[in-house]
Amino acid sequence: MTIELKNPHSVLAALAARPADVVEVRLSGRNAKGAWAEVEQQCASAGVPLRRQHESGGRGRGHDAESGRSPGAVGVVRERTGVSLEELFAPAAESRGTWLALDRLQDPHNVGAIFRSASFFGVRGVVLTRNQSAPLSGTVYDVASGGIEHVPFTVVSNLARTLEQSRQSNLWVLGTSERAEEDLAEVDRERNWLVVIGNEEKGLRRLTLKNCDAVCRIAPRGPTASLNASVATAVVLAMLERPAD
Repeated sequence: MTIELKNPHSVLAALAARPADVVEVRLSGRNAKGAWAEVEQQCASAGVPLRRQHESGGRGRGHDAESGRSPGAVGVVRERTGVSLEELFAPAAESRGTWLALDRLQDPHNVGAIFRSASFFGVRGVVLTRNQSAPLSGTVYDVASGGIEHVPFTVVSNLARTLEQSRQSNLWVLGTSERAEEDLAEVDRERNWLVVIGNEEKGLRRLTLKNCDAVCRIAPRGPTASLNASVATAVVLAMLERPAD
């Protein structure tokens, strides 16, 4: 299946990582600007079909210089293929790292932002749940701004079983919860952690918590008691990937 990407940085990442999967790019207007101009150049180098279409909008629909987005401009890209669970966890046998598991996250903006953070912090892989979860849509790709091209992922139907299997691959399972007693700062950063992020409204499911080796919280320093799921993920990754004292 194909998806339409409206963020030129997502299109550029796909062109760099898997140009054969970029079906075509459609640009509006005569002259591409900003990142879309780079997309146009990369399409020519990779032999990706490029079509121009006339703009139909009125005022206020010009190029957004800050985001790089241009109304009507899209890249048509095949969905990226996930890997097997064995392949996802294989690097744990060789070196230390951090993995993520998303327990029924439903906001595509959160999933996209998490993939962007995962790419930034060098996460080894992401486990996604199949049911009651946001699919990997064009919105996820665009919010990830290319991050989804660089992080292996797999989609599972049974997260509890996956958490059990992860231990056979030298991983420890770290849950995250506002009600946990252990602070994130106390977590052993020398372990291979599979960090589980819970649903935006309900958090981690009971069976998921049962399969965690440890559960931590991000202690607030001010009056706001909690963080958005994607922001909390970035905080956890920043702490775990920080060099040990």
